[in-house]
Amino acid sequence: MGPRRTRQAGAAHRLLRESSHRPMPVTSSRLSERLSSSRRRGDTGNRWLRVVMAVLATIGVIDTGSITLKRWGVLGNLSCPGGAEACDKVLSSPWGTLFGQPLSLYGLLAYAAILLLALLPLVLRGEVRTRLATLSWWGLLLLSTGMAVFSLVLMGVMVLKIQAFCFFCVLSAVLSLTLFVLSLVGGEWPDRGQLLFRVVLLALVVALAGLGWAAAVDRPDALARAGTPPAVTTSSTPAALALAEHLKAKGAVMYSAWWCPHCHEQKQLFGKQATAVLTIVECAPDGRNSQKQLCDTKGLEGFPSWEINGRLDSGVKSLEQLAQLSGFKP
Repeated sequence: MGPRRTRQAGAAHRLLRESSHRPMPVTSSRLSERLSSSRRRGDTGNRWLRVVMAVLATIGVIDTGSITLKRWGVLGNLSCPGGAEACDKVLSSPWGTLFGQPLSLYGLLAYAAILLLALLPLVLRGEVRTRLATLSWWGLLLLSTGMAVFSLVLMGVMVLKIQAFCFFCVLSAVLSLTLFVLSLVGGEWPDRGQLLFRVVLLALVVALAGLGWAAAVDRPDALARAGTPPAVTTSSTPAALALAEHLKAKGAVMYSAWWCPHCHEQKQLFGKQATAVLTIVECAPDGRNSQKQLCDTKGLEGFPSWEINGRLDSGVKSLEQLAQLSGFKP
């Protein structure tokens, strides 16, 4: 009995030792836990990339937001490295507007979307954060791809057509390309073939659309409208016409820019007939009958600006305010 017990104990020991070296079966719950922990580790490792992209998007928001506010007449002249005249030429060109709004407005919206996609997974918690992490990388990649390709189209237009240098435009292009590279590096892309297909397809679509738009803007009839302010559509009242004649007799001058919406608003207050009587000086360098040198000597803070009795006053004025400033008595 002794040897038999010894052999049984040895066999049991071997079975126990072999079972200890066998891999544990991977259940669905264990696999889910491993994938979730892997995603968390990957997302944590790329948190700093999200922070960098958020900072760059914030710079883009400030850049495009400043240009938009300037085009809307809210801000005065911007200090542009390389010369403000070149920046004005680029921003006021036919390619500086899309659907009646400054092109920079659409860049502002794009940078704001990048900022939102970069920050949301950093502030959310739980399962929502896990799901949004991957989706946000796809959003960041596709959006930055479109921005980068369209920026390259704009750089070509600036160099070949406008032939001027705009620091703010170049800065936006550099930011877009950098965001594209960071989003490409930061995301986890298990299927590289699908990634390449989507990026190339989107780049081709944006490139073709951008080139088509640039060519359409380059038509002679479109260029003929550049530098010309929109037509005044309101009719003048007798009081507005009398005020306009008084302002002209007093030597009052309205300094304007053809692309300035507030200048158009001021003209609409007078009406078509009275506007034709006013002395209006075009200050945009690419405007019709531009007198930019005269405007530069005045030190204007914005458009429209009124010079009445030797004093400058910027902003849209009501007819009553202009009557009071000029001493007009109906």
